[in-house]
Amino acid sequence: MHVRDLIQFLGELSENNNRAWFVMNKPRYDILREEFLALTIQLIAEISKFDPAIAGCNPKKALFRINRDMRFSHDKRPYKTHFSAAITASGLKKPSQGGGPAYYFHIDEQGKLLIAGGEYMPPAERLRAIRNRVVEDAAGFGKMRKNKKLVETYGDLQEEGKLQRPPKGFDPDSPNIEYVKLKSFIVWTETSIKKKIPADLGAEVLGGFKDAHPLVKWLREIPLVTAEE
Repeated sequence: MHVRDLIQFLGELSENNNRAWFVMNKPRYDILREEFLALTIQLIAEISKFDPAIAGCNPKKALFRINRDMRFSHDKRPYKTHFSAAITASGLKKPSQGGGPAYYFHIDEQGKLLIAGGEYMPPAERLRAIRNRVVEDAAGFGKMRKNKKLVETYGDLQEEGKLQRPPKGFDPDSPNIEYVKLKSFIVWTETSIKKKIPADLGAEVLGGFKDAHPLVKWLREIPLVTAEE
């Protein structure tokens, strides 16, 4: 896709985050959105070669809307300043709706490319299920976490929002207790592509997804509990 045009559009949107500007520039947005959708379609096809569960993902459902939900926010800017997609086996983005672990990427107004895999801030029941698995499958969790490619690309799991103490119901001496304290089970890497656009953006994102696959696979083995259940 035309990455430089996307970054420029998002940068201008950041400076003119209002409905009038967006309506005037809607034709630009529509073209860039279609290109981003085409990239996501390509990624789903390629991911399916090493993670067949992704084959049924609806690419249109994988894309996030650019409109912000302002109902419970003090920030009243109507639009996000990044393009993003979360590719899951179900095509749904939220774990509470059966979304499960995702391959995620976004490009923002500063030209930063973020590539991630796993589950970010899952709801309480899902989080407890993951934490239980961390304790019960200590060996499998450790093996996954030490996967060579995952470590080379991402290091360790992100610790954003990590608890100071073990959550209720978990003994301080439990296996992997430091990981039980996590609120998200996700890896991510962030690079600037503003000055040096990747020769093949799809290949770069796909490479990051391949390296995140061990975590996604491990999480997918934990049964999902949907809101209906």
